[in-house]
Amino acid sequence: MDNSEVSNVAEQPEGEFIGEEEVGEVVAVDNGDNMMDVEADEDEEMGEGEEVGESLEIDMSNNSNGFFDKHTDSIFCIAHHPSLPLVMTGGADNVANLWTSHSKPPKFAGSLPHTESVISGGFTPDGKFLITADMNGKVFVYKSMKGGAQWKVCSELQEVDEVVWLKLHPVVSGVFAFGGVDGSVWCYQLNNVDGSLSQIMSGFSHQQDCTMGEFINVEEGENNLTLVTCSLDSSIVAWNCYMGQPLFKITQADVKGVEAPWVSLSAAPMALTNNTPVIAAGSNNGLLVIINCTNGSVLNLTTVIELKPEQDELDASIESIAWSPKLPLMAIGLVCGDVLLYDTKTWRVRHKFELEDSATKLVFDSNNGHNLIASCINGKVYIFDARTGQEVHVCVGHNMGVLDFILIENNKKLITAGDEGVSLIFDLPQ
Repeated sequence: MDNSEVSNVAEQPEGEFIGEEEVGEVVAVDNGDNMMDVEADEDEEMGEGEEVGESLEIDMSNNSNGFFDKHTDSIFCIAHHPSLPLVMTGGADNVANLWTSHSKPPKFAGSLPHTESVISGGFTPDGKFLITADMNGKVFVYKSMKGGAQWKVCSELQEVDEVVWLKLHPVVSGVFAFGGVDGSVWCYQLNNVDGSLSQIMSGFSHQQDCTMGEFINVEEGENNLTLVTCSLDSSIVAWNCYMGQPLFKITQADVKGVEAPWVSLSAAPMALTNNTPVIAAGSNNGLLVIINCTNGSVLNLTTVIELKPEQDELDASIESIAWSPKLPLMAIGLVCGDVLLYDTKTWRVRHKFELEDSATKLVFDSNNGHNLIASCINGKVYIFDARTGQEVHVCVGHNMGVLDFILIENNKKLITAGDEGVSLIFDLPQ
C-alpha cells in the first residue's frame, strides 16, 4: 500500500476478523547459561593454526505462545481494544496494524498507513474510536465500523512538526491530548457520533520538547479535566484544560536549581494518597520529584543514582515510573538497567533489581498490586514480587529489545512490542 496517503478505510485482511461469539535487597537477574565458557572450551579444542570464523550467536529461547510479524521495522507502541480481542501496534514502518489477540495464530485485521513512524495510539474507553499519532505530527482518528471489523478515517489534524506523546483520557471517551517537539500541548474532544474534532485547549508554556503528559483527577470524569505535562526545559505544568490555563508550573528554581530534563510522568492512585492528586516525574539525569498537584508543592526530591566514572550520563535517565494500585510502592526504571522500588511512606529504596540492559517500561499487576512487570532492551520481560524482591517469571523470545507491552484478559496475557518488528503473546503464571 502507498503510505504517502491515508485511505478512508483500513486495508482489510482476507477471511473472518472476529467471530460472534535505601536498599533492602539487590536482585541481580540471572543471565542463564554462560555461553562464553562453552565458546572458550571449543576454542581450546581447536588445533593451532585453525581459523576461527566469526559467528553470530542468537538465543533461541522462547516461551511465548503466539506472535504477530507483519511489521517490517521496530514496533514502538501497542494498545488493546477495551472489549474486542483487537490489538493495535504502531511501528517505524509507518503503519499501525490491527490484529486479533484471541485466535491462534493471530489474524491480521487491517492496516492504517502513516507517512512517518507511528509512536503512540489507543482506543477510546467506549471502543468506538481509535487514535494514532506519528513523527510527522499527524494525528488520525478512526471510527469503528461493522462491530470493529473495519476502521474508517473520520478526522485528522496536524498542529506540530512531530508528536512526542499522545494520551487518551481513561474515563472520558473522546478526550485526548498530545505534546510536540516545540513544547506545545494540545487537548481535543471528538464527537461521539461522527468523530469530528473540537479543540479544548492549546498550551505554550514549555520552551523545549514536551516529553510526556498525564491526565489526573480522572475519577471525577468530565467535571475535572486536568493535564500534567513535562519538558526537557526542566518545567512541569498542570493545566486546567477547560480554561486553557496553567494551574501551577514547576521550574528549575523549584528543584534546588538543578537542571532537570523531565522525560517521564506517572500519577499516583488516589486511593493511596487520601484523594490528593500526586504525580511523580523523572528526568534524563536521574532526578525524581514527587509533586502535590493540588498546589504544585514539591513533596520529595531525590537523585536516584550516583553514576560511576565509566557510565554514560544517560544511564541515569528515568525511563518509566509505576505505582502499585494497592500497596505503598512505586518503581522507577533506568537506562542503566536498575529498577528501584520505593516505599512511598518513607521514600526509601526497598529493593533494587538489576536488569541486563535498559528498562523500557514498568507496570504493576492491577489484580494483586505486588507483581512488578519490567520490560528490557535485552528482549525480555521480567516479573518480580515487589514484597519479597524475588523474580517470579521471565518472558523470553525476542532477539532485540521490548519497547512496549500491554496486559490483557485480566492480566492473564502479556503482549509485547518488539524492536525487531515482532509482537509476542505470553501466558502469565497465575
